[in-house]
Amino acid sequence: MATMDLYDKERKVKATVELSEAVFGAEVKTHLLHHVVVAHLAARRSGTASTKTRSDVSGGGKKPFRQKGTGRARMGTTRSPLLRGGGTVFGPHPRDYGMKVNRKVMKAALRSALSVKAKEGKLVLVDDLSLDTPKTKDFLKVAGALGLSDALIVTDVSYENLSLGIRNLKGFKAVSVDAVNVYDILAHDQLVFTRPALDKITEVLAK
Repeated sequence: MATMDLYDKERKVKATVELSEAVFGAEVKTHLLHHVVVAHLAARRSGTASTKTRSDVSGGGKKPFRQKGTGRARMGTTRSPLLRGGGTVFGPHPRDYGMKVNRKVMKAALRSALSVKAKEGKLVLVDDLSLDTPKTKDFLKVAGALGLSDALIVTDVSYENLSLGIRNLKGFKAVSVDAVNVYDILAHDQLVFTRPALDKITEVLAK
């Protein structure tokens, strides 16, 4: 079973933590990672794009010109998609882009994503990440001490000062352990866990 050092906010080793082999040493299944990431991005689409068909546009009650003798193609309505102001053929309509992901698949993909970070040495364990003030410079001091530059921070509870301190930083994101997902893990170079968050996700995924 692999072990990792548990740091404080000044990168002093507080303890040594054993990592679950079932969670952080699992086989990396890239096809599951791809499936879950595609589903995640699809679910973020608003799906509100819409166009009007020939039955939705105004006008078209009267035949625009006589059938024969004009030298033009026969035209029965101004709603024709061939005319300016007419309806759209095969245009987009509001829809749900969501994809179903089974619970077992989601858990397996999370294990794969966590195992990737553990094998790459991109996993950092911290005993506490609460900040006294909601200031970016205070967080940057902690990030500098821990060697963080592009990290997803996973905590057991939502730290308001931490969330406010990193909201203007492009390379950082903080989520609670209940909201951690494969896309965010892979989108950031480093993965930071507090000790309670590590225990909670291990308990859920090791089953």
